[in-house]
Amino acid sequence: MMGFRQVDARYPFLWEDDRQPAGRWHADGDGPAHYFSDTPDGAWAEFLRHEEITDPRDLPTIQRQLWAVDIGDGAAERVALPIEVLTGGPETYARCQRKAASMRARGATRIEAPSAALVAGGARGMRVERGVAPAPPRHGAVIVLFGSPGALVGWIAADAASPAADLLDRVHHLK
Repeated sequence: MMGFRQVDARYPFLWEDDRQPAGRWHADGDGPAHYFSDTPDGAWAEFLRHEEITDPRDLPTIQRQLWAVDIGDGAAERVALPIEVLTGGPETYARCQRKAASMRARGATRIEAPSAALVAGGARGMRVERGVAPAPPRHGAVIVLFGSPGALVGWIAADAASPAADLLDRVHHLK
C-alpha cells in the first residue's frame, strides 16, 4: 500500500527518533510515529488544516515535497473513538494519544483512523473516461506506523509543490 505525506524539503520525510513533536496519535517522547494519508488530497489537507490555511491566495506560496511511501500491506488496527474525537481539534489530542498508547501497549504497531483534515467524501481522484473526469469521492484515512522507519521506502512524487485550490473547500478546518 502506498501512503502519502507532505514535508518541508529541508528535513527527512520520516522521523528517526523520539524527538518528534507530539501529534494526534502520539505524545512527546512517544515517537517515532509516521503519519500517512491514503490519498494525496489527505496529505495536503492535513497540512492546510494544521497551518490554518483557508485563503486560496496563500496556496501559491506553499513549496513542499509530496512523498509516496510504500508502507506495506500489513493490517492496521482501527481506532474506536467517537467521530467528534477522531476529527476534533487539538483539544481532542490527549484522548487520541491515550487511545493510541493503549493500543501500542497491546502490541499495535499500525493504526488507522478517519482523516481529521478531510470532510467526509473529501478525497477526490480523477479517472480517464472520454477525457479526464472526477472519480467517485471517498472518505480519507490516516495510517500511523510506530517505530523505526528503516524498512520504509519513499519516492518524491512532487517537489516544491502546493495543493490544488479546490481542496480548500474539502478541508475540515479548525474552528
